[in-house]
Amino acid sequence: MRTVSTVPSATSVYSEPVGHTGEVKDGHMSDIASIVFVVDDDVSVRESLELLIRAAGRQPETFASAQEFLSRPRPTLPCCLVLDVTLPGLSGLELQQQLAERTDMPIIFITGHHDVPMTVQAMKAGAVEFLTKPFTNDVLLDAIDGAIERSRTAVRQESEMRVLRSSYASLTPREREVMALVVSGLLNKQVGGELGISEITVKAHRGQMMRKMKADSLPELVTMAARLGLRPARKS
Repeated sequence: MRTVSTVPSATSVYSEPVGHTGEVKDGHMSDIASIVFVVDDDVSVRESLELLIRAAGRQPETFASAQEFLSRPRPTLPCCLVLDVTLPGLSGLELQQQLAERTDMPIIFITGHHDVPMTVQAMKAGAVEFLTKPFTNDVLLDAIDGAIERSRTAVRQESEMRVLRSSYASLTPREREVMALVVSGLLNKQVGGELGISEITVKAHRGQMMRKMKADSLPELVTMAARLGLRPARKS
């Protein structure tokens, strides 16, 4: 939790023009290929944060309620959520619970009330920051920068997993059997013995399997199997 005693106006960051993607402005990375969501029922707060975030070179989207935010389609870009704890209807903490599986969208809580149990609850549930007003622009922008980097990593990992699952889904049942035995440490001859097929046939299936999985080596294939959560095949 961070608290800072001064709050510069949102327009203070306009001392320099907004740069292009990847350009550093006021010590923060300009990046329009990401989204910063803001959910706050106070229109003045939404407008102030929208100006601040846009001036820092990021793309803001603001919402007056949790329900309004939930109606928005899930983004495919790196993103983070600046979320007021106290909201009408669905609260900030309740919204956090609904978004628990969204590792690609880190949450930064903001509140005007210092509440230690609430802070602990939010952080235990995965919030990256819990900022108590008043806080400076730089404190919030630093938190957003860090959250977007986390999101970028999560988005990349999710994309890699989609490709990996797609590759595994393209394997034939026999190729999956060969893969399971190969990553268990068996040689081609041993795999053939387990499956009741010739070593030459095993080599053919193994070659096809390695090509479809886009694996250049056995260690790489073993890593893929681990990421897919595949259990090692039992050896008879």
